[in-house]
Amino acid sequence: MSLPRGVRIGYGAGSVATGAFGTVPGLMLLPYLTDTLAVPALAAGAIVFLPKAWDVVLNPVAGRISDRSVDPRGPRRPWLLRSGIALAACFALLFAGPDLGSQLFDTAWVLVAFLACATAYAFFQVPYVAMPAEITDSYEERTRLMTWRVAILAFTILLAGASAPAIRDAVGGRDGYRVMGIAMALLILVGALLAYRGTRAAPVGTVEPGPGSLRDQLRLVAGARDFRRLLITFVLQALATGCMLAGVDYLAGDVLERDGASTILFICFVGPALLLTPAWAAIGRRIGKKRGYVASSVVLAGGAALAVLAGSAPAAVVFAAVALVGVGYAGVQVFPLAMLPDAAAVDARRTGSSRVGVYTGVWTAGETLGLALGPGLFAVVLALGSYRSSDGGDVLQPDSAVTAITLGFSVLPALLVIASLWWLRGYALDEREVDHGGT
Repeated sequence: MSLPRGVRIGYGAGSVATGAFGTVPGLMLLPYLTDTLAVPALAAGAIVFLPKAWDVVLNPVAGRISDRSVDPRGPRRPWLLRSGIALAACFALLFAGPDLGSQLFDTAWVLVAFLACATAYAFFQVPYVAMPAEITDSYEERTRLMTWRVAILAFTILLAGASAPAIRDAVGGRDGYRVMGIAMALLILVGALLAYRGTRAAPVGTVEPGPGSLRDQLRLVAGARDFRRLLITFVLQALATGCMLAGVDYLAGDVLERDGASTILFICFVGPALLLTPAWAAIGRRIGKKRGYVASSVVLAGGAALAVLAGSAPAAVVFAAVALVGVGYAGVQVFPLAMLPDAAAVDARRTGSSRVGVYTGVWTAGETLGLALGPGLFAVVLALGSYRSSDGGDVLQPDSAVTAITLGFSVLPALLVIASLWWLRGYALDEREVDHGGT
């Protein structure tokens, strides 16, 4: 069944909230800790990682709860409203901490606020990702739905990723981070409200949650071979993306040493994704989702590898390499997000009960783990390169730190993306399997 365009756009609008929250902390929080609060790199990496690690535990629980929710508006939609408002409020507080006169207290504020953000995000993201498997049973329609979602996601990443550093720099100091945090919180709120309203006409059927405890459900989901292989691939690529996001500010300031380079890097990264998301969807319809996923992954890895020239080549070469990353990034968002509801729908058809919430809970837990480990891994690379933290002043970094930043932004993500394709080889679901429920 073809969905109304309004539903596709309304569902996609939820990516305004997920895109802003997924981008800005990964881009801004580590530099905020190391270069404004003077937190050592390893400790800053742990602070960025721990709340996301909490999400890894919480996401499957959020999925199970949403599976069992009963509401005339549908089991998932009310969570978009409640959790979206909570996420926006907590995000505004994340960078709005008062100067408590102690690095320990300032750091504790960030940790607690980020933990609250992560909790609210789990109860928004999991129901949101679960919805496509329930609002359409068409293999092709899910790809079209994901095309809208990824296009809006790419636009949001561009808007948030480019404007957040610009707002911070325009105001300056800690106040710059405070104003930026409020602006991004408003963006998150708008996305949540649009998704809630835009999906009110979505055809959601009755959800019959699977029997047994959450542990039983997780065991069954873990035994789904195609889902497991797809998840591992996606998590490793999320780790690579998280590494690159965390490195943007450092690459711009310490390697390229060019004013406004953070904004230019983001435009190069997301601009191609805005233009090419429909093209990747068309390629997927021609050659299949799996082959499209492989092709886009290779493009992303190639662009990341070329960025190793950042320390020696002109900045234009680096910007071109990042633009190539953006071309691949559009595909590695479209295809796995369209393949996930296929795997959940096949399971529901085979078993007669829905574990969509558990599937998406595990999926978002994996994505969260990858995106959280990315800045943490980059922080380890910074520490190995003897990166020098500061309280806002200019610090001359040693050559070892500049090399570490370059490798952490380029070679390391490229290797992770290529390694992820090993697990994708065994993924076997195609259109016939999905539409007929498998054998």
